[in-house]
Amino acid sequence: MKTASILLIGTGRAAHHIGSALKRAGTDLIGVAGRDPERTRSLAERHGVRAFTLDALPTADVILLAVSDDAIGAVAGHIPIGNGTVAHVSGARSLDLLGEHPQKGVLWPIQTLGPGPPIDLSEVPLIVDGNTDRARHDLLELAHAMSRKVLVLDQAQRERVHLAAVLTSNLPVFLAGEGRRLMEEQGLDPDVLLPLWKETAARVAVMGPKDALTGPARRGDRNTLAHHLRLLAHDPDLRTAYATLSEMILRAYGNERNDR
Repeated sequence: MKTASILLIGTGRAAHHIGSALKRAGTDLIGVAGRDPERTRSLAERHGVRAFTLDALPTADVILLAVSDDAIGAVAGHIPIGNGTVAHVSGARSLDLLGEHPQKGVLWPIQTLGPGPPIDLSEVPLIVDGNTDRARHDLLELAHAMSRKVLVLDQAQRERVHLAAVLTSNLPVFLAGEGRRLMEEQGLDPDVLLPLWKETAARVAVMGPKDALTGPARRGDRNTLAHHLRLLAHDPDLRTAYATLSEMILRAYGNERNDR
């Protein structure tokens, strides 16, 4: 059976990781296209394929748009209408952004695609959706070549998963940065928190978040919570976030006040 040809559009972090995963899976990646000629050429050389501009795109069985969410519609407009399946890699955005292409879909890895070495996507869940049976078939074949964990989800399901992923990954990372900032403001080494961060993540993976959670709100220790809020008096935004999350934890673990 003929191997599907793939064109990757994008030059950022997502294109870096997804392109590497495509090459690792042995797929027929025929080229990389992008708006910035230098970055496009650099990424194409890294993957050992040709570089293309958006104004001179080759035909391909599958065209993957690994671009920012806000750029999906504009970039899709550069792709000539044809028989290939056109897909973006965003978990939050609709297939409708891909315009009038008859075969369109989504191939979304549930993973943070930040700077650094290419991530092995073979154990990362890949979410697939398509507007036709053929589009879903094309993207499922590609997803199964890249990962052992593949799911088909519609738009409403993807939106819920994306929201849950932000709560699980993005917000805790931001709060970790706020913790480091508080340490640095006092001239303290923030790296002393790293063992705590790593052990917490490991416990969540093994026990689940409900049993892994510790801390004053989990215990119902309102005196410590009040003291922390006093320490955050100079930082009203973080104080509000701390108070709100602590109250949510107090309620979740049955530590509400009975005198309200």
